[in-house]
Amino acid sequence: MNAPADVSLFARAAKPITSYRRYWAARFGTAPFLPMSRAEMDQLGWDSCDIVIVTGDAYVDHPSFGMAVIGRVLEAQGFRVGIIAQPDWQSPEPFKALGKPNLFFGVTAGNMDSMINRYTADRKIRSDDAYTPGDVGGKRPDRASLVYSQRCREAYGEVPIVMGGIEGSLRRIAHYDYWQDKVRRSILVDAKCDLLLYGNAERAIVEIAHRLASREPVEAITDVRGTAFIRRSTPQGWMEIDSTEVDQPGRVEDHLNPYLTISDQAKAQGESCAKEDGSAEATTIQPLTFVPNPRVRLNRDRTVIRLPSYEQVRSDPVLYAHANRVLHLETNPGNARVLVQAHGDRDVWVNAPPIPLTTAEMDHVFGLPYARSPHPRYADEHGSHEGATKIPAWEMIRFSVNIMRGCFGGCTFCSITEHEGRIIQSRSEDSVIREIEEIRDKIPAFTGVISDLGGPTANMYRIGCRSPEIEAACRKPSCVYPGICSNLNTDHGHLIRMYRRARSLKGIKKILIGSGLRYDLAVQSPEYVKELVQHHVGGYLKIAPEHTEGGPLSKMMKPGIGSYDRFKQMFERYSAEAGKKQYLIPYFIAAHPGTSDEDMMNLALWLKRNGFRADQVQTFYPSPMATATAMYHSGRNTLRKVRRAAAEEDTVDIVRGEKRRRLHKAFLRWHDPNNWPLLREALKALGRADLIGNGKHHLIPSFQPVTDGAYQGARRKNSTPAKPAGVKAAPGRVLTQHTGLPPRVTGAARSRKAR
Repeated sequence: MNAPADVSLFARAAKPITSYRRYWAARFGTAPFLPMSRAEMDQLGWDSCDIVIVTGDAYVDHPSFGMAVIGRVLEAQGFRVGIIAQPDWQSPEPFKALGKPNLFFGVTAGNMDSMINRYTADRKIRSDDAYTPGDVGGKRPDRASLVYSQRCREAYGEVPIVMGGIEGSLRRIAHYDYWQDKVRRSILVDAKCDLLLYGNAERAIVEIAHRLASREPVEAITDVRGTAFIRRSTPQGWMEIDSTEVDQPGRVEDHLNPYLTISDQAKAQGESCAKEDGSAEATTIQPLTFVPNPRVRLNRDRTVIRLPSYEQVRSDPVLYAHANRVLHLETNPGNARVLVQAHGDRDVWVNAPPIPLTTAEMDHVFGLPYARSPHPRYADEHGSHEGATKIPAWEMIRFSVNIMRGCFGGCTFCSITEHEGRIIQSRSEDSVIREIEEIRDKIPAFTGVISDLGGPTANMYRIGCRSPEIEAACRKPSCVYPGICSNLNTDHGHLIRMYRRARSLKGIKKILIGSGLRYDLAVQSPEYVKELVQHHVGGYLKIAPEHTEGGPLSKMMKPGIGSYDRFKQMFERYSAEAGKKQYLIPYFIAAHPGTSDEDMMNLALWLKRNGFRADQVQTFYPSPMATATAMYHSGRNTLRKVRRAAAEEDTVDIVRGEKRRRLHKAFLRWHDPNNWPLLREALKALGRADLIGNGKHHLIPSFQPVTDGAYQGARRKNSTPAKPAGVKAAPGRVLTQHTGLPPRVTGAARSRKAR
């Protein structure tokens, strides 16, 4: 859904973020790191901070970390920005570490939702945190954005609080909370912040900072796109539409006409009234009938859609599904309208989504003077970040380059659309090449290998709608489901040229692609697949078909397994042409809404036929506001119109309960003897006891070895069980995530093979 950002119809009206007059504090210059202490502020000559950002992540000054991006963007506008990272939330004192900010507090839980970061899909507490030095868990509270906002309010009650980040984005209206198994209020109501910024926030935060700096009250800033706030009523000049007129959910209880008498109200409800029908009150007042004027045309820019209230969606799953569906219909910045949802006597007002950044603005954001390193506070006694204080999330991306934002895939279980949107925002090729050269020239540990050129997806760079007019009017949830949209430009030429230019740079040995690949889009460009396979795969390429069966795939908005087969054929052909032994590693989801036990059995059979033994298993995780989460909570298919009296095709098979979720996970790990007793029971219940036996055509054996029932998770280390004491791995054998694949031939084994 994206033409080049510079010609997009709705981007033309946006004020460039580089066009603002810089704030007077720009005279202090650029900080090597944004300060985290008073001592650092003193070294910079600051007496105070204009803005203090509070984050649940360790501070890494790198463009892949949201707090660093926002901090550097605000610094480039001339503001003095300080960072409070992972503060002790038990009291407000740590939130006073940098003093009272002159303009506002910026609050974020970090790059990840704090609940997903801290809990597994089975609601078990994780012992690690990849965004914390030493991979130590427990350094941030549950619902960190909410807690941090409350503590900032306690620290300095009069300072405005602006919340951002993915945690706030996914909770901007009433939302289903998987961890409490209930619908919670908008985080705005609980956090008591003044503004919530959802999506990529550079454009909004720059405007808000300058308006606050010009002494405009925060409560008056109600017209910035990509923001949400609380107000008591709809102001004059706005036309209000009930959301059921946008997408009818079926029969709901009728509202009483306020002009009816008590007697008439009783009759309308099929009841009687104690008053006589001939009484004066019953005969003198007549109800009014309002007929809409068909010639009145609504101004979309001054139209607000009223969603069912928090109190309604909390108690009615059908209305919750309806509200979620309307939210996803109003996500295109070109035509989205304001959404309003009542919470008691207050309204949560959600402005239209932010205007995407142009290519020039993206280049500006990624070209800022990042140190590309964790803050010196986290260094060990040797001044290094490689030892006990290593931050795993930084280690993962330190040699990667983000080339774009957004995703038009629309996968229902994914939160990228709710946060970054479907419009692809791409950097220029020159900007990407400059960052690669900076990594090569300035990072001492660089070995010549770029670990990734990507983003939310690997191959949507500069791909989008052929027509800016269609792009601005489109309301489809996906450009590639149920098939590739005829208006989508699938040319991978820009990406191919970038790959070739990047790998030809002096000092660059290898460019790998680590981001998720949209393979149904890739097969539209055989030249791209050939370029990728022959030059940018390091032996294994991970892709995500997610399932093999049509039922769950239709609820995920993912292509059929036939698309995977076509890509696999191209992958193997081009690998053979290059004389390389390379393998695809497919990822799958267990327990997704719409998945039956039989679907999982068929997936397990597919895995065995194709020789895959998946050690790292992904179970469906209902993140707030995702379409699949609305299905999980309501049992309705929100990809269709939500109706009160649901037909069979409107309902969704929901995998609830620990036993059934564990069964679906067990089917993915069909090779684990610990799962065989559970699988035998399930196969018999499905009438497929013929799959139990000791032949090649059987799924699981009839015998049961001695097992300890243990399962080693894959988050800390690859979940292949540790070797017994005294047993050595065969030379050249590398324990991979999917042990059914042939191992890489490396080291001594390679030299013996050469002899």
